[in-house]
Amino acid sequence: MKKTIRLTAAAALPMLFPALAFAADFDGAALSPLWGVPFAGILLSIALLPLATPSFWHHHYGKISAAWALAFLLPFAATYGAGLAGVQLVHALVAEYIPFIILLTALFTVAGGIHIRGNLHGTPGLNTAILAIGAVLASFMGTTGASMLLIRPLIRANDNRQRKVHVIVFFIFIVSNAGGSLTPLGDPPLFLGFLKGVGFFWTAQHILPETIFILAVLLALFYAIDRHFYRKDGVLPVDPTPDTPRLGFDGAANFWLLGGIVALVLLSGFWKSPVVFDVFGTEVGLPGLVRDVGLALIAIVSYKLTAPKVHADNQFEWGPMAEVAKLFAGIFLTIIPVIAMLKAGTQGPFGAIVAAVTRADGQPDPAMYFWATGILSSFLDNAPTYLVFFNTAGGDPVALMTTYASTLAAISAGAVFMGANTYIGNAPNLMVKAIAESRGVRMPSFFGYMAWSGAILVPLFVLCTFIFFR
Repeated sequence: MKKTIRLTAAAALPMLFPALAFAADFDGAALSPLWGVPFAGILLSIALLPLATPSFWHHHYGKISAAWALAFLLPFAATYGAGLAGVQLVHALVAEYIPFIILLTALFTVAGGIHIRGNLHGTPGLNTAILAIGAVLASFMGTTGASMLLIRPLIRANDNRQRKVHVIVFFIFIVSNAGGSLTPLGDPPLFLGFLKGVGFFWTAQHILPETIFILAVLLALFYAIDRHFYRKDGVLPVDPTPDTPRLGFDGAANFWLLGGIVALVLLSGFWKSPVVFDVFGTEVGLPGLVRDVGLALIAIVSYKLTAPKVHADNQFEWGPMAEVAKLFAGIFLTIIPVIAMLKAGTQGPFGAIVAAVTRADGQPDPAMYFWATGILSSFLDNAPTYLVFFNTAGGDPVALMTTYASTLAAISAGAVFMGANTYIGNAPNLMVKAIAESRGVRMPSFFGYMAWSGAILVPLFVLCTFIFFR
């Protein structure tokens, strides 16, 4: 039997603000599409302002994110009441944003405390090998963990190359996205499916062929492109990173902490507890609370335990994490009405999208689920997008793992693979971009990156559709 514990602070809030005591969920079907304007605004800001006013954006992106969040929250509170706005704000922060940021921070900190010592030389063969290793690691330590562990040595290995943007772009395609498709540890959407009852090894069993196909094509294409540039440009006369006698790891104790992160995430999925804390109308289970507290402690221990020299050698800084935290705070808040309108199904403002994934006979269309989930995951957070289409397909994990296995496979693949279509499709994308730029790599703009993904990934996804999701 579920035991609900109301936190003292949470219980006091309705007394301080009486309107909050009467808050309830809202019907997305009754919303106007105009409620999606703040979300579109923050996306356009991320896309255009770094190009139009790079200095202004660099100094004020946090304020811009907050402004778009308020552009949703204040009118929403004025229209539907402070109570409902407060409930939605707390739910977005407590149930989604805070656990999301805690996990990313833990992975960012622990991976940033591991320094791969030595000077690798970025030949096409070595670069391809690093991407392949990262693809394997991503499903076991998460796309964030694998990205943070390998992006710095990859940039260092290629600092004597004239052209290296393509190396970082393919790293985002492969390590920061597609590689995390085989286990719930790899990417947040799959972890949400695991919490909903999808078997831990189900994705590995059902989208392994799709994953191998995507990764094999991307790795082969990368090798061909990198080999062309390597032969054409050669290398700089002087390597900025001096050679060392041998390779090795500094801060190796962080590997144990990385294992602790994996254990805590697994524990929160397998541990079923009746204890639930009510935080201002949002239920927080004891396993999730233990996971988040444990992850925060691991991040603190890692930062304190890691020698300053290791951080210095890694050029570890909080800038990339701060950028992700501030931008995704705005995204998680402005996305509230968008997700509500999608959840309203065919009766909502976005009913055409939901109707498009169903065949004339009423059966789900795996190909349409793949593209609908994927396109929305390219611009929305892929975790709630996964849940929207998981529920649209029936929401029964047993039926989805058996009778409608092809549909669940399409939803899973779309959410993970197509997170690579834009910088905001998956959190590691922005982190890798920020780290690369801090090392002097001139990364493509928002639309410049989409030109890469449109030319390489979209045709590959079309081919994948005809092979696997017909």
